[in-house]
Amino acid sequence: SIPAMQLERLLQKHGFGTRKACRALVRHERVAVNGAICDDPFAEIDTAGLVFTVDGVDWPYAEFASLVLYKPAGYECSRKPQHHPSVLELLPLPLRERGVQPIGRLDEDTTGLLLITDDGQLNHVLSSARRKVAKVYLATTKHPVDQGQLDKLLAGVLLNDEPEPISAAAAEVAGENLLRLTLTEGKYHQVKRMVAAAGNRVEALHREAVGEFALPADLKPGEWRWLAAVDLQKLGYSP
Repeated sequence: SIPAMQLERLLQKHGFGTRKACRALVRHERVAVNGAICDDPFAEIDTAGLVFTVDGVDWPYAEFASLVLYKPAGYECSRKPQHHPSVLELLPLPLRERGVQPIGRLDEDTTGLLLITDDGQLNHVLSSARRKVAKVYLATTKHPVDQGQLDKLLAGVLLNDEPEPISAAAAEVAGENLLRLTLTEGKYHQVKRMVAAAGNRVEALHREAVGEFALPADLKPGEWRWLAAVDLQKLGYSP
């Protein structure tokens, strides 16, 4: 059972600033709980199924913020980006203030499914090399994909700095210059390096799925949504 929580603490947990700032939000009647304005920062709020509103924007109570984002090209998966804006800038400020971070990294020019969370356990489960969580990529290639390239990718290719050949869990032709590749490791630039080692070149890369969870069809580049319990199950995670 999720205990009740003081409203100012609840707001602070959800990234709305310091205790003092959260208290001021409440006192200025900018916060509603289940549709009713609440001006007492110390009110004990039942968090089960709670939706609260700040300045007219609804927020579900979330012990952890776990999201899926359709990553567009031109963003870095880092809190301290070097050359391009951080993908986290696509999220509302309160979520960033919670300290969410991407699970794994997609290159700046790679698009598609990106999971973002402040749940360390979820991050660990999906990042752990031991668990071999499958990730499905659609690569646009410079040259047509042929059976010889697929055979090499499935048998295993040797990458620089890797002692053993690395093989794809699945590889198939998805179009003349389209390759669908399923990997269970997360090496640096892995898809690009593997495709190069098989004798082709990646021109564009898109991540379609992680585990059994596919990028939602109704999500547009730059959009995000909360992960539901059923999504977490598809990711093989039951908190």
